Formats: sequence, C-alpha cells, structure tokens
Amino acid sequence: MGRRRFSRVGIALLFVLATAVFLLASCSTQEEVEPIILGAPLSTGFVYGWDAERGLTLAIEEINAAGGVDVGGVMRPFELKVIDTRDLEASVPTSDALLAVEKLILEQNADFIVGGPVRSEAALAAMDLMSRNKIVQILTTGALTPALHDKIAEEYDKYKYTFRISGEARSMVGDMVGIMAAIQEEYGLDQAYIIIQDVAHARAGGDILNKVLGDKGWTIHGLDVYPTGTSDFSTSLLAAKDAGAQVLVLWMDMPESSILLKQWFDLQVPVLPFGSILSAAEQPGFWDATEGKGEYTIANLVNAGNSYTEMTQWAQDFYAAYEKRWDVPPEAYGTSSSYMAAYVLKDAIERAGTLESDAIIKALEETDMEGVYGRIQFDPQSHQIVHSTDPAEGAVGSMIQWQDGERITIYPPAAATGQILLPPWMEN
Repeated sequence: MGRRRFSRVGIALLFVLATAVFLLASCSTQEEVEPIILGAPLSTGFVYGWDAERGLTLAIEEINAAGGVDVGGVMRPFELKVIDTRDLEASVPTSDALLAVEKLILEQNADFIVGGPVRSEAALAAMDLMSRNKIVQILTTGALTPALHDKIAEEYDKYKYTFRISGEARSMVGDMVGIMAAIQEEYGLDQAYIIIQDVAHARAGGDILNKVLGDKGWTIHGLDVYPTGTSDFSTSLLAAKDAGAQVLVLWMDMPESSILLKQWFDLQVPVLPFGSILSAAEQPGFWDATEGKGEYTIANLVNAGNSYTEMTQWAQDFYAAYEKRWDVPPEAYGTSSSYMAAYVLKDAIERAGTLESDAIIKALEETDMEGVYGRIQFDPQSHQIVHSTDPAEGAVGSMIQWQDGERITIYPPAAATGQILLPPWMEN
C-alpha cells in the first residue's frame, strides 16, 4: 500500500513538473515570436489611406507566410495596427491626427510607424513625436511637401527618425515637366492653366510648376486655388477655355476632383486634363464613377507599379498579387510604396540584427535593393527616396491616361505600355 501511495504521489509530482516545464517552454516560445508592431496612422476613409493599408497588409502576409523577420537569429512576424487619423477630412484639425499617432506609440506599443500621417501638415507636426519617442517612421502615402525632407536635412539629429519611401512634390514636378515636354514635342501644345487644392503640397507644387513650365516655354494663363471640399469648378474651366489653354494642370487629392472632370467633359473644354495629383482619376473605379466622362484624363500615380507595367519583375508580381488579394488592381499612389515599405523595413531589421532605432536608421540609410518601382535607396542626409526615370538608378514614377476604360501607363518611357492621346474635340 505504501509503495502504491508513493507511486501515485510520484506520478502526480512528475505530472506537475512536466506541466510546469511545458508552460515555461510555452512562455519562452511566446517571447521569441513576439510580433514586431507596425503602427499605421492613415486616413482610412480616403483612397490614400485604404490603399496604403492594403499594400502594407499584402506585404506583411507574404513576409509572415515566408517565416517572418530574422531579428538577430529569432524569426518574428510583423503585426499591423491601423488607426484612422481622418487627416484628409476638411474639418479635422492636425491635433487630432497627432493624437492618433500618439495612441499607436503609447497605447498600441508600435515598434515602427509606417504609412502616414497622410496630410502634409500632420506629417510635419508628427516628426516631433518620432523624435521625442525615438521611433523610426517610414512615410508611404501623402505627405508630399518638400519641407519634410528639407527639415530632416537641416536638423538631422532631431528628425533622423523619419524616412519617405514615396515620391514628393519636387520629384513629381520633374516627372510632370518631362511629360509636358513630351506633349509639347509631339503635339505642339504650349498653353496651360493650373488649378490646385488649398493644401501645403499642392500650393508648393503649383508655384513650382508655374515657374518651371514658364521657363520651359509654356504660357500659364491662370493659377486658381480651391479649398478642400469644393464642388463647382466651372469658373476656372470656362476661364481656361476663353484663354485658349491647351493643357489643364490639376493638383488636388480631394475626391471632388471627379466633379471637375465631369464638368470638363460636359462643357467640352478643349484642353487635355493632366493631374499631377488627382485622387479620383487614379482609382480603378473612376471610369464607372464618371460614366466614361474622364476619358483622356492623365493622372500621376507617383510610383511605378500602381498601374500595369513590365518594368520590373517585382512590379508584375505585385500587380498580380494585389489584384488577387483585393479583387481590384492597385488603386492609387500610396499602394506600391506601402507594399515596399514592409520589405525595406524587413531588410533593414535583418541587416541591423536589432530593433534599436539608431541601428535601424543606419541600416535604412544603407539600403540598396531592387523593388516594385526600381532601385530603392534613401538620401542619407534627407531620408528621401532617390528618384529616377531609370529603374537601375532609382525609384521610377508612373503616369497613366484613361483610354477606353483602362488605365494605360504612358510615362516615363521605362514603365510605359502605351502612348498619349488627345480628346477628339481638341483642335490640333
């Protein structure tokens, strides 16, 4: 009897010991696979927010399915936490967007900030939060103002935590001047009218375009500024028509830009609409939304891969994967850049072997990899992605024109799949 009781007690002790060992092993395993939190402050009610979220989600799913991120020999998954900043809404103050970013850092324990804030004013203000909390940020959508990377270059030690993996106003203007030169050479057009939205990046871009195009032999007949939420643009359209403008240069990220294009079609204004930033015309649903009235509209998707191109294998794979995952082609300019941000961050973490901020900053500054839109490198002083029209040299832009219900990539030549067409009611 005594031996049996001892045996039972011994078995019970062994069971308890085995359970404790199992629980300790489980805890250790859980610690090893603790996710890397990517906090994404995005204006999710707008295309520049939801397309960024989808691009990030797709990349993270692919990375995690392949085993995750090697952090000093430990494989860890990415985890995306999105918060709606609402910063693209006309009446939402910058302070609200900053509160959203703070929640991601302080309450959601984000290891990195990716995506936004989207509005330039909010992104500029959020740089102080990154500095204060020593958290690395990669901007992927919106925030087009040149002031952002100028600020980093001027006060590097304070603002070194912020990187931008997307094009910005100056690089966009360069691409715009390039395509305007192509239009000028092919069709002999040299009369323009500029309409912009009253936000920082558009004001900066409009002023630069006004000067640069003038220097390139274009006559600029007007530069009109409209507040966010405007729904009637007929005054400017008729003024452009009366002035004899041939190209209508548009810079606005508000969805009401689709109204402008409908009015352009209905009034049969004999100008080619060219959107340097034109959110409505970027999206695959634009054709149906305008009942085909947006045909011939040119839109700048900023980063190659957001429309179909055979420029790189990355671009082709990304386009197919995005369409399969979301049942829609890549939607706007923040899509391919958001997708690439996760891969670039993975690359930097694995080279650094740690999540420590200074090590990640150094690794990002040394980034040199192929991606969806060409060679991915950052300027080490300003942390702006290096831009080029050659994918072997830098990040390539993308401009599309709506032709017969499809978005056709027309610029730059390295990414193009078609040619520019003029509306039939324009006099050649």
